Amino acid sequence: MNAEQGKALAQRGQDIFLAIEQMPVTVIAVVNGFALGGGCELSMACHLRIATANAKFGQPEVNLGIIAGYGGTQRLIQYIGKAKALELHLTADMIDAQTALNLGLVNYVEADKNAAIEKAKTILNKIATKGPIAIAKVIECTNAYYKDGVDGFAAEVNAFAEIFTSEDVTEGVTAFLEKRKPEFKGK
Repeated sequence: MNAEQGKALAQRGQDIFLAIEQMPVTVIAVVNGFALGGGCELSMACHLRIATANAKFGQPEVNLGIIAGYGGTQRLIQYIGKAKALELHLTADMIDAQTALNLGLVNYVEADKNAAIEKAKTILNKIATKGPIAIAKVIECTNAYYKDGVDGFAAEVNAFAEIFTSEDVTEGVTAFLEKRKPEFKGK
C-alpha cells in the first residue's frame, strides 16, 4: 500500500464515522468484548456507549507501526482528555469497562450483553418520546462545539430559531400547559 492508498483508506473511514456522529437520530454502541482500534473508533463515533462488564477498549495501532486513522486520535481526547488519550495511544494499553466508565469513554456498564441491550432500548425508548427535530438539533449543536471555525453558541441560537415555529414546539408547549404527554410528529 502506498501513501495515497493509506490516505484514501483513512479518509473513507473518517467519512463513514463522521456520518454516524452526525446522524440526526440517536446512535448507541453496545460494546460486548473487545473494541480495539477501528472498533473503539466506531464506538466513539456513536452518540452514547454502553459496555458490558467484560468489554475492553484500546487503540493498539502503534503495535503495528501505524496510528488510528478513523478519528481515534481526535475523539478519544474529546472523551477522556489529552493526557490519558496520549497514554492509551502511545502505550497501546487496553482499559476495562469500569475504567472506560470512570474516564468518561462510556455512559454505562452493564453486567452482560442482554442487560446492555435492554439499557440501550430503555434509553432509546425515552428519547423516542422527545421532539425528533429537537433531538436532531441537540446532536447538531453538540457536534458544532468540535468544529473548527464554528461558534457553537451561534449554532445553538440558529438551531433554536429554526425549530421555534415548528409544529413540535407548539405541541410541546400546549401539552405542557395541558399537563399531558406531547405527541410529536417531527414537523
